[in-house]
Amino acid sequence: MSRDDPPLVDLQCEAHTYPDGTVGMHDIEFSVYPDEVVALVGGNGTGKSTLLEHLNATLVPDDGELVVDGTPVTEDNKAHARKAVGFVFQDADTQLVAPTVLDDVMFGLQNDGVPGDKARERAREALATIDASHLEDRIPHYLSGGEKRLVGLAGVLVLEPSVVVLDEPLAGLDPERSQLVAERIEQIHQNGISVVLSTHDLDFAATVADRVCVMAEGNVVGSGTPREVFYDDALLAEANLHSPSAVRVARDAGLGATAQPVTEADLVSLLTQGKDLETAQTPSPDGSGHD
Repeated sequence: MSRDDPPLVDLQCEAHTYPDGTVGMHDIEFSVYPDEVVALVGGNGTGKSTLLEHLNATLVPDDGELVVDGTPVTEDNKAHARKAVGFVFQDADTQLVAPTVLDDVMFGLQNDGVPGDKARERAREALATIDASHLEDRIPHYLSGGEKRLVGLAGVLVLEPSVVVLDEPLAGLDPERSQLVAERIEQIHQNGISVVLSTHDLDFAATVADRVCVMAEGNVVGSGTPREVFYDDALLAEANLHSPSAVRVARDAGLGATAQPVTEADLVSLLTQGKDLETAQTPSPDGSGHD
């Protein structure tokens, strides 16, 4: 992640108001940079989905501007935003429109006029990228929730976006499917695509995100690295959030003041180091110690 490069997506939104008068978000300044994973966290109704849908011009600000890859997005060029910023919706069924998985992944390319053979080749490449080639002949609506998310992700990747946006990618998934989707998200990030996601699972956010943005009452009220955010008690309290499990365990064990682990792996590493140090300092039977 480099802030020396210009942002891939830059959103300035003074306000977005829904037709019923509800203010979805306000005073937003939000950017996505190359080679980063950004997690939006916050309670229900705080504006996470509203913000995400502004990133590819599904929604537009009442007052503000969206710039994608250096190009201001207008009513005339929304297609530019939607190609550069791929969106995987929380309800995967809304994106599944074709009789087979391969047909579904090809759908966007064919709408863009890509010839059938070329579209099929690129669709298979997209499925292979997320290790989902075995699904290509399946009927989308008979897939599991996790498999549907992967197909939706492949349908976005085939259009070669610079940013992928996922709204609650783990919602409704069991632990095994959640792990599968999380691994695929990390995989596409390693392939050079920036990722923005919303989640209620702060353990997941701590594991995958380079940057965490906290939302409350339609605004981003704080952001930073997972360690900066998840050890900021005042910020979490403002958003009615509880810290990830590794942070809570570390604090209960008196380990959080200095090392500040945020993931289970961090915590295991810290505890292992402590055990190794204790072993090294324990006297041997002859009293000589292990130093």
